[in-house]
Amino acid sequence: MKAILLAGGKGTRLRPLTIHTPKPIVPIFDRPFLHYQLDLLKQVPEIDEVILSLNYQPRRIEEIFGDGADSGIAIRYVVEPAPLGTAGAVRYAGESLRESVVVFNGDVLTQVDLGSVIALHRERKARATIVLTPVENPSAYGLVEADERANIRRFLEKPNADEITCDTINAGIYVLEPDTFDRIPKDTPWSIERSFFPSLIDRDETFVAYVYRGYWIDIGTPEKYIQVHRDIMDAKYIGHRGRQAARFAAGPATAFVSPEARVEDGAMLQGPCFIDDGVVVKAGARIGPYSVLGRQCHVEEHAVLEHAIVWANCRISQEAIVRRSIIGRHCHIGRSAIVEDGVVLGDKSVVTDHSRL
Repeated sequence: MKAILLAGGKGTRLRPLTIHTPKPIVPIFDRPFLHYQLDLLKQVPEIDEVILSLNYQPRRIEEIFGDGADSGIAIRYVVEPAPLGTAGAVRYAGESLRESVVVFNGDVLTQVDLGSVIALHRERKARATIVLTPVENPSAYGLVEADERANIRRFLEKPNADEITCDTINAGIYVLEPDTFDRIPKDTPWSIERSFFPSLIDRDETFVAYVYRGYWIDIGTPEKYIQVHRDIMDAKYIGHRGRQAARFAAGPATAFVSPEARVEDGAMLQGPCFIDDGVVVKAGARIGPYSVLGRQCHVEEHAVLEHAIVWANCRISQEAIVRRSIIGRHCHIGRSAIVEDGVVLGDKSVVTDHSRL
């Protein structure tokens, strides 16, 4: 069985972080995000290959993951000649497939039991199965409505209050039959949500819902990207989490410090936080809760970080403050500068001394 992972987007909602870093390799702690999705797919033994549907900076991704040997699952790359939309990408990547295929959006982190989703698909002899997840504010989303037998009835694009009949949205995970792909025009941008799925309903084909009420998040915005780190530190997401897993499992106030990092006497760490290889934290600095320091970062005396995600090779100068913000690679935050409340800095940004963002 194959899986298609739709990872061709430009990650525009995460810019400027994704200008030089495709979204699949945006770091979550010490691991590219794609690793977490591969971990989930590997839980289904019959999935023997993942087809990565790419368009944006594909070489950067292939350089990290290669043929998948180091990830424990075979990886094949299909590069769209131009963006083809969610359905167009599925057809392009799945042109040679003849058996059921799992399709996964490239920005979803979840713990759904894929084996159970596949089992439902087979039990119902479905043409397509879609995973749905509930949301607290249905009016803010496009909803997907199913009947009492889990048959999909309709898709509602951001309904008015009097139109809301359910609280479930598309979770971006599907099991599809490749012989339905011929209704997707070749080499044409085509939407799986707006065109392909409605065609199943119009033809009265078996199209069923698997409702999942566990952990699910779309990491595609800065707010959600920060939340993912917080959720992992709070053990709300308990999948494989890289080297920090054992430490965060020990308790909610854990500070994970790599053995290859150097934290000077007089520095203060308030967990949960994560400090990667090669980081230097000088005396008097304070690393507050829900902060992440990537490899080779340098935090100087009396600097303060709180709820901050700092990518590799950054320097936070003396008495600087970074709160509730994301800092890309190779950035320099000057002395006594303040960066707070949702700032997102791209790679190689410089904030001069005493500046405030």
